[in-house]
Amino acid sequence: MEVVHTIGRRKTAVARVYLKEGNGTITVNKRELNDYFTTPTLQYKVQQPFGLVGAEGAFDVKVNVCGGGITGQAEAIRLAISRALCEVDAEHRAALKPEGLLTRDPRMVERKKFGQKKARKRFQFSKR
Repeated sequence: MEVVHTIGRRKTAVARVYLKEGNGTITVNKRELNDYFTTPTLQYKVQQPFGLVGAEGAFDVKVNVCGGGITGQAEAIRLAISRALCEVDAEHRAALKPEGLLTRDPRMVERKKFGQKKARKRFQFSKR
């Protein structure tokens, strides 16, 4: 099997994933998954697509991710891995789609408006 390359995005994070058959090692920015994402919940998010399709330990994953925070990066990686698994075998789509792993989360940070402290927060009103 050749290498499958896909891209996942979330907020301002962009993840490029290279998936190939192997023994289940996940490398993020040339570091082990457990070193890069120290929180167990984020590690679970990254490995979630493999658990749903029953392919734990079947693929090696190499990830280049940039931008955003760690949560956005983890969810961008999850989307890219889900897309890659669908390219490998189209039948994986039936397991991933109902869980919402193939949908790009469109929510972005709202911009700050002039005359206000933040996007929605106003400056303190003073009557006198």
